[in-house]
Amino acid sequence: MGDVIRFPQPAARPAEIEPAPLWREAVGHELREERLGQDRTLADVAGDAGVSTQYLSEVERGRKEPSSEVIEAVGGALGLGLVDLTARVTRRLVAARPRGPVALAA
Repeated sequence: MGDVIRFPQPAARPAEIEPAPLWREAVGHELREERLGQDRTLADVAGDAGVSTQYLSEVERGRKEPSSEVIEAVGGALGLGLVDLTARVTRRLVAARPRGPVALAA
């Protein structure tokens, strides 16, 4: 009978290194933090931004990839300029990036 050839196993990732959040997750987090900081409801902000409450909820939870127009509308409803929101998201992503060597997918 022949020899058993095992498939190569992927390199184990250290448990303490988690992948950085996605852009949409970071945008949603910042929008939610700002909305809650202003003590406003989803319905209030969604109405001012011209989007549905359900859609805004999904954006805040990082489930939807909003267009730049939607991001600007929701940010504007919260009094945030697009540049200010982008800067906040960038800071969040930089702070959350994995430390140590990052393996690139082959």
